[in-house]
Amino acid sequence: MKRKTGQRIGGRREFVAIDESHFRHKRKYGRGRMAGGWRRKNWVFGMLGVKDGHTRPILRLVEKRSRRHLIPYVQLHVRIGSAILSDEWRAYRILPALGYTHYTVNHSRYYVDPHTGAHTQHLERAWRSYKDTIWRLRGNRNDSLLSEH
Repeated sequence: MKRKTGQRIGGRREFVAIDESHFRHKRKYGRGRMAGGWRRKNWVFGMLGVKDGHTRPILRLVEKRSRRHLIPYVQLHVRIGSAILSDEWRAYRILPALGYTHYTVNHSRYYVDPHTGAHTQHLERAWRSYKDTIWRLRGNRNDSLLSEH
């Protein structure tokens, strides 16, 4: 997350999965004090370049999940003409007009689109790994620790 420039993903042979996630502090076994983790407002926006089974993540802390906050990161880090896979979040509807090939998955109906074969499981699995690592390092106590990890 520290590196801000020079990170570009996508292209002819690499597709990009995008999604946002809330890294909140969870209590183990539902015990103890909450310590403000559930009131955290920042989201983590992830872009995962997938090419030949290898992944390259770009993660950014964003204040909100709106189009105004997410799309500038896509334009900065994803090459024009790339194939982007995402859920049907309203903020992503503008991507085809910006020059990207956009495939969506309706998670309330299925996890893999039966017509295109598009899915976001690469990024969903990556979220699980990132959250487990941060949880083990106890790096989710506040926003400054989260941004360092």
